[in-house]
Amino acid sequence: MPVEAKTDPIATRHAYGDALTKLGELHEDVVALDADLAVSTQSIKFGKRFPERFFNVGAAEANMMSTACGLAATGKVPYCSTFAIFATGRAYDQVRLGIAHNELKIRIGASHGGVSLGEDGASHQMIEDLALMRAMPRMTVVVPCDYNQAYRATLESYERDEPMYMRFGRPATPIVYEDVPESLGGGVDVLREGKDISLIATGHMVWRALEAAQSLAREDGVEAEVLNVSIVKPLHSETILESLSKTGVAVTAEEHRVVGGLADAVRQVAAEQHPVPIFAVGMGDEFGLSGTGEACMEHFGLTARGIADRAREALVLKPIVSRAPLFGPQWI
Repeated sequence: MPVEAKTDPIATRHAYGDALTKLGELHEDVVALDADLAVSTQSIKFGKRFPERFFNVGAAEANMMSTACGLAATGKVPYCSTFAIFATGRAYDQVRLGIAHNELKIRIGASHGGVSLGEDGASHQMIEDLALMRAMPRMTVVVPCDYNQAYRATLESYERDEPMYMRFGRPATPIVYEDVPESLGGGVDVLREGKDISLIATGHMVWRALEAAQSLAREDGVEAEVLNVSIVKPLHSETILESLSKTGVAVTAEEHRVVGGLADAVRQVAAEQHPVPIFAVGMGDEFGLSGTGEACMEHFGLTARGIADRAREALVLKPIVSRAPLFGPQWI
């Protein structure tokens, strides 16, 4: 039966809860764990449908990861749900030594990532999680951009064998994909064709990059190409290199520190295979603050206007690209 796609703005964490429940219906080996945040993470949907396969460990995230390791060792497929700040900050050691080191088939469903979490403030706004998980050996990192892609990402996660970190958000965000995608594919999709500059975004910044591209076209006559990176690690470089070869300059956009996240991943590809200017929109050497989610995004320039302004700066340094990339597609 086809999945009913959403059309109105809705949070990606809702897609996680809905798809997790669907996985429970399809696969009896799927189990879900939560650290006393099931309503917020939306794993509560699974818990109500399959109470015998749902484990609330309380405010003990490290224990949750270790419990998941035991379940995985007995043939279960655990989905561990909590806020991104706790999944990667409080339970890092257990994720590293228990899950990644042993290459266990465990999925970490981390909700409330980034500063769009809003009112909970800097203590809960995790802006280093992608860097931590990208640096971890054997860990796949997935950041879907809307409900429909998040639903597919969660369903598809069951088919993969490696440990996986999936980041979801708190606020309702516009729909980017009209239908639920059939697959994440290589994890990099061209959403808008362009020739002047590449806007490479992930998560909540994808719809903003699309708005920035519209603004650049309307106000500056600039045709921006927009790429959605849903799999940040391993980063499939082929589509990115094709875009950089065409445009010769890029801006990355992420709701995360520019250190260790998407910006660094794209810059590594460019530096090694096709050097062009890569500007970045993201968090600097700073923590978040308390306020509404959108007010926080505005404060740090994580907006369509911020992306467009950064693109205008990048275009000043645009070189003349006269050669193809040095090497073929790589994964990093």
